[in-house]
Amino acid sequence: MSRLLIRSSLRLRFLFLVTAVALITVGFAKRGDLPTDLLPEFSPPTVQIQTEALGLSAAEVEQLITVPLEADLLNGVAWLDRIRSESIPSLSSIELIFQPGTDLMEVRQMVQEKLTQAHGLPNVSKAPTMLQPVSSTSRVLKIGLRSDELSLIDLSVLARWNVRPRLMGVPGVANVSIWGQRKRQLQVHVDPDRIKEADVSLRDVVATTGNALWVSPLSFLDAAYPGTGGFIDTPNQRLGVRHVLPIVSPEGLSKVAIEGKDLHLGEVVESHQPLIGDAIVGNDSGIMLVVEKFPWANTLEVTQDVEKALADLRPGLKDIEIDTEIFRPASFIEDAVDNLNTAVTIGIVLAAITLFLFFLDWRMTLIVVISTATSLMVVWFVLFLTGTRLDILVLAGILTAAGVIVHDVVLDTRTVRWYLSAERPEGRSVWAIIIETATRMRSAMASATLVVLLLVLPFFFVPGALGAFLDSVGLYYAIAVIASLVVALLLTPALCLLILPKEPHEIRL
Repeated sequence: MSRLLIRSSLRLRFLFLVTAVALITVGFAKRGDLPTDLLPEFSPPTVQIQTEALGLSAAEVEQLITVPLEADLLNGVAWLDRIRSESIPSLSSIELIFQPGTDLMEVRQMVQEKLTQAHGLPNVSKAPTMLQPVSSTSRVLKIGLRSDELSLIDLSVLARWNVRPRLMGVPGVANVSIWGQRKRQLQVHVDPDRIKEADVSLRDVVATTGNALWVSPLSFLDAAYPGTGGFIDTPNQRLGVRHVLPIVSPEGLSKVAIEGKDLHLGEVVESHQPLIGDAIVGNDSGIMLVVEKFPWANTLEVTQDVEKALADLRPGLKDIEIDTEIFRPASFIEDAVDNLNTAVTIGIVLAAITLFLFFLDWRMTLIVVISTATSLMVVWFVLFLTGTRLDILVLAGILTAAGVIVHDVVLDTRTVRWYLSAERPEGRSVWAIIIETATRMRSAMASATLVVLLLVLPFFFVPGALGAFLDSVGLYYAIAVIASLVVALLLTPALCLLILPKEPHEIRL
């Protein structure tokens, strides 16, 4: 088989040379079109479910929400590897980790079908919510917002209702978290002595405040289930009833009387919820937006699209300073790609000079450079055609195989040159020498290539995050070595026939 391929290589030598030159030219010109990222997806398929239960302690959340969800609903999902859960005051968080290689969209659909039975849980919480899937390196951008003109509450309102919805519409964005958000609230400041004298309990104050609004998140109040407006029929038409809430300010809420008591709510102020943490932008408090991406999204593309969306919003946010340089992994990737292009260019030049100094033969140096570049471009086209992102580990596999590629080409070319330079029997053609030499070399090198590929076979059986890293290294190491074998069969003999001298000659080194 190898003899037939080598013979075809010699017969179609000009075709293979033009193909190699075109491959190198197109690959070099389009090198920036390859999707680039920092790391591959190393986390197993994961589904996260959160359930909000205002007012419950951590023990109550565990007993009433987390354990029933785990034991009754989620424990029997197909391909489930393990379950992790956490119960904190007012929140239950359950993480389902599935076996590697499981289709994420399929298991999300199965989990969602399970959650349709969550109505059987005690009515002490909101419905369980399945969060969006995020990448292993989920955060692609941290955006700082600060203003000297607006209060942090007003800034939070803009971030929640204007900035975040626009960023959520960017392709590839899975979630936008707001750190340091001050949610606008009307807060009733209770005087304990005053309500004690009026024989009013704190529960009465809570019930009056909640029922005075259209809707309340407290499930034990009437306002948790707002009714319909209804309608009024006239002889000519039906008119819908629309309720207009008269309470729009702290002053309006302070005039509401406590149910069954001759006492008003009293002091009401506009403020925000107690903060668990805060966001620092520059040297002052501000708002920070943390943008997370989907597992299949590209960091560079998502970052550029988010920055473009912010540029579109800037005319309406003229009093707000927007800082996108707090945390920007895309900057590292862009610098790394530029450095890589420079390093590869310098490396090719140094490799060519080194080969020439070793062989003192420009023809052999040219063959080695063309064959090596073609093998690497074959790997580049495999990446491009499969839509695989170039990351650090893919690059490590390719560069590790570069030594094998150069060794194959140098060994083949040196052996062919040696036999062509020696005295040969009468009637022995250049074609016959190249075919015989290349066939002998490929028979031995094919076995060596198989051994080299077997060395990386254990990489594909390592579990966990380390296994995800080694998969990328091993796979593209193997692809590069196989590409080198193909080039050695189809291109290197053709280059030897075209470039090396046909007559016996003395080798200087």
